Amino acid sequence: MAHELPDLPYDYDALEPFLSAQILEIHHDKHHQGYVDGLNEAEEKVKQAREAGDFSDIRAICDALAFNYSGHLFHSIFWTCMSPDGGGEPEGSLAEQIEKDFGDLETFKDQFLAATNSVQGSGWGVLAWQPLGSQLVILQAEKHQNLAQWGVTPILVLDVWEHAYYLQYQNRRKEFTDGFFDVVDWESVRERFEKA
Repeated sequence: MAHELPDLPYDYDALEPFLSAQILEIHHDKHHQGYVDGLNEAEEKVKQAREAGDFSDIRAICDALAFNYSGHLFHSIFWTCMSPDGGGEPEGSLAEQIEKDFGDLETFKDQFLAATNSVQGSGWGVLAWQPLGSQLVILQAEKHQNLAQWGVTPILVLDVWEHAYYLQYQNRRKEFTDGFFDVVDWESVRERFEKA
């Protein structure tokens, strides 16, 4: 079954002034669509390789699968991490787990932003549930798939590829990431946490 681009859960201009309508439209309709198309193409290539019994290009196919799947997954989560009604603080079980694992919300934010801002080149800041340790962990993901931990479930992600902010913030990544918490949809994050 072919993967499809999910709809944005809000209008293009809904996150202004944090993100302009132009950035959201290009990021969602062009960049995210590119990962969906790349994933579908890679899955078709692996199917053709199986049918032909020819795995001479498997390294490139595996790379395309990992890159495009991870890009599609992270973007699909990213859109739901934000809301025009976002901001504030997490509540309930998520707030309790953040306090348990990081001491308090401000320490979590400081670590999350430090990790996100120091991603080398393009990538993501990720808050994930780690089942092995029964804890929340903060990770960096270079590109979409490098530096991952197997088995974690991402619950909050922040895209710091330049296409996510450059038209509006230029090289001021920190200004962009600092504004992220003004639009975080903590209820959506909590729902992902409780499912994980």
